[in-house]
Amino acid sequence: MSSTATKPDVRPANPNFSSGPCAKRPGWSLEALTNAALGRSHRAKIGKSKLLQAIEDTREVLGVPADYKIGIVPASDTGAVEMAMWSMLGARGVDMVAWESFGEGWVTDAQKQLKLADCRILKAGYGEIVDFSEIDFDRDVVFTWNGTTSGVRVPTGDAIPADRAGLTICDATSAAFAQDLPFDKLDVVTFSWQKVLGGEAAHGMLILSPRAVERLESFTPERPLPKIFRMTKGGKLNEGIFKGETINTPSMLCVEDYLDALSWSKSLGGKEGLFARADANFAAIDAWVAKTDWVDFLAVKPETRSNTSVCLKIVDPDIAGRSDDEQAAFAKAMVTRLDKEGVAYDIGAYRDAPAGLRIWTGATIEASDLEALTAWLDWAFAAEKSELAKAA
Repeated sequence: MSSTATKPDVRPANPNFSSGPCAKRPGWSLEALTNAALGRSHRAKIGKSKLLQAIEDTREVLGVPADYKIGIVPASDTGAVEMAMWSMLGARGVDMVAWESFGEGWVTDAQKQLKLADCRILKAGYGEIVDFSEIDFDRDVVFTWNGTTSGVRVPTGDAIPADRAGLTICDATSAAFAQDLPFDKLDVVTFSWQKVLGGEAAHGMLILSPRAVERLESFTPERPLPKIFRMTKGGKLNEGIFKGETINTPSMLCVEDYLDALSWSKSLGGKEGLFARADANFAAIDAWVAKTDWVDFLAVKPETRSNTSVCLKIVDPDIAGRSDDEQAAFAKAMVTRLDKEGVAYDIGAYRDAPAGLRIWTGATIEASDLEALTAWLDWAFAAEKSELAKAA
C-alpha cells in the first residue's frame, strides 16, 4: 500500500498508546476513586478490607488456583521479581532466559548481584524467542512471558513439564489480564497494576504456588535480605502479606483505582472479556501491517507476536538500508510528529530495542482508536520520507 501525506480526517478519541503506564479503562474518571480510603491507615479495618478485596478480585478475574498465594508488594513488577529471585534462587541451578530488555535485567541480577554459582544463560535476539526445549526445568527457570520491549511472547506453556523439579519464576507484567497464563506450569507469577488494566504505578503483585511456598520455608539463602524482600518469619511463610497486610505502606488511592479496574474487568466477563479486547486490538494492527509495505512486526513468528506490546520495524528499503542511527532518527521523527498532532503519545521503541514503533493494544484500548491511528502512521511515514527526499 502506498502511503499518503494527506492528514487523515479521523483522529483517535484517546491518543494514549503508552506501554506503561497504560491507558485507563474506557470511561474512567476521577469519580471512580470517590470511595478511596484516603487519610486512613492501611492497617485499619477499611484499609485491610480493600487490600484483601484487591487480592480476592485478582484471584477471581485471573482464575488463580485456590491454593496459590497472592500478595501486594512494593516497587511494581520489578520489586515482585526481585523478591522472588533474592529469596528463592540458589537452592539449585538456574536457567536465566532472555529475549528482550527486562529479561536481560534479570540475567544481570543473577550474574552480577546474586552471583549465583550455577547459572546458565539462554538468550535470543529481539524478534526471536528462546527454544524452550533447550531449557532444563529440573533447574529453576526465570523468564518473561511477554517481552514488553520486543513484542515477543511465549505462545503456550506446553513445553513446561508438570513434573519439573525446579521452580518457574515468570515475569508476566504485560501478559497478565491479556494472555492465558497456565498457573499449573508457573510457580511464581509477577505483574504490576499499570500495565494491562491501566492502573497506577509502584505496586507489584506476587503469586506463589504451593511449591514456591515450600521453597521459601525450606531454603534460607546465605545472602542478606532487605526488609521489603522478606516473606518468611521463623522459617514459615508470612501469611499476612497474602491477606493484605503489606510490607510497607501502599497508596490507598492506587488501591481504589486497581479495584475499579478489576470491577470493570468483571463487567466484561472476567479474563475472557479482557483477552477478547486485546485480541481484537491486535487484529486491527495485524490487518494494517498485512496491507502496508513500509512496516512489519519485530516478532518474526506470528504465534509469538504479543497482543499487548506490539513492536514494529520500518522495512521500507530507503529507510531500512540506512545506518542504525539514521533509522532511529527517522522513527523518532515520526513519533514526534504524531505527538505534536496529539494523535499518538509514547509510541517510540524502547530505548534498548531496535529502532521502530511500539504500540500498546491491551484491553483498555479501543480497536476504533487503533484503526484511526494506522492512517496517521501512514501519514507520518510519508511526511518524514518526503522530508528526507527534500534534504537529499
